[in-house]
Amino acid sequence: MLKKILFAGCCLIAALGAGAQERMPQRVYTYSDAANGGGLQKENLFLGGSLALGLGSYQFNVGVSPEMGYSLNNWLDAGVVVNFNYNSVRADPYYDNNIRYRTFNYGGGVFGRAYPLPFLFFAAQPEYNWISQNQKDMNPGSGGASYTFNTSAASLLLGVGYGQRVIGEGGFYISLMFDVLGDKNSPYNDFNGHPLPVIKAGFNVYLHKR
Repeated sequence: MLKKILFAGCCLIAALGAGAQERMPQRVYTYSDAANGGGLQKENLFLGGSLALGLGSYQFNVGVSPEMGYSLNNWLDAGVVVNFNYNSVRADPYYDNNIRYRTFNYGGGVFGRAYPLPFLFFAAQPEYNWISQNQKDMNPGSGGASYTFNTSAASLLLGVGYGQRVIGEGGFYISLMFDVLGDKNSPYNDFNGHPLPVIKAGFNVYLHKR
């Protein structure tokens, strides 16, 4: 299942990028274009957000992440992000001893996207999340006993994506990312602590259009 998801995600990004140079609008404004140089340029400031989806054989994760960022130059964006995620793991006697998990988390962090090509970017997103998890015993004779506990976890999402952006106007992107820190409490890991593929789709709108 995981290999199929990875293959599908890579094929999607490759297919989008194949014809991107013909469809890609030219970037019309960069930091270095400012006539007077120094200081932050208001045309480079953007708001946006993304929807994240994580899929596994027994696990499902969905989240939304509002963000605020700045285009440092023609090939690099950076900013801050807030996360809200919901995660569920279905009960299975062989996978998780027939325990059902329901998890909600919120947190925040920073992000960076580097564009080696106009349509292709590498992404990094370190973040910290606070987590509330409910566990329910689905074994016969357990009476459906459940309990809730609170914890927290650090994550570092790394990945690759496809995007179109015109600095000073707007853009969109889709990415495939993984949490590489290996924290067992991470909302981006499965029951056994293995990283889930996190598919993100988002948009950006520049606050001061050129």
